[in-house]
Amino acid sequence: MDGQLLAFTGVAAGMVAMPGADFTVVVRNALVSRRAGLACALGIAGGLLLHTALAVAGVAAVLAALPALFRTLQLLGGAYVLYLGARTLLELRGPRATASGEDPPATRPLRQGFVTNALNPKAPITFLSLLPQFVPAGAPALPRTLLLALIVVVLALLWFPAVALLVDRLGRRLRAPRAARAVGGVTGAALTALGAGLLLEAAMQAG
Repeated sequence: MDGQLLAFTGVAAGMVAMPGADFTVVVRNALVSRRAGLACALGIAGGLLLHTALAVAGVAAVLAALPALFRTLQLLGGAYVLYLGARTLLELRGPRATASGEDPPATRPLRQGFVTNALNPKAPITFLSLLPQFVPAGAPALPRTLLLALIVVVLALLWFPAVALLVDRLGRRLRAPRAARAVGGVTGAALTALGAGLLLEAAMQAG
């Protein structure tokens, strides 16, 4: 692996591991069960695959050129994350899946992970600005960019399932009624704050 690929891998690893909505929604689902956490992690990797494919195709440039479209996606993403946070907090009021340990259908956490990541409009623009910096001068752009995109997806496939497995390993303690309510409250509040932040940012940009 050349120096540029090593540097990109380090930068991409930091981006993937940075705490945010993706991390929080994986923790939320992993508290339900290992299967739910892993399914959510795969959904997030699928969202990243979509973003990197869009960046390679140049669609991210369209988002950058059309602020109204960008804000629309930002509003949708913020609203969805806010919905997940509110739903998590509401579940604390009754013996729902988070507290009871009931395992939901795998498609639900998979969908949550994918939608949470896919509705983040900043991701493709970040990739569009980042990927070209690691394409050597004179090298074919498409194969190199595809390789960089693959690195991002592989890192996600390593990191988020690891988070899910770690939370599941601690699950016996974390799923105790008092601990489950505390962790559910923290993750719900975090998702709510993240969603509200996205909505506020989009509203300020629109104004």
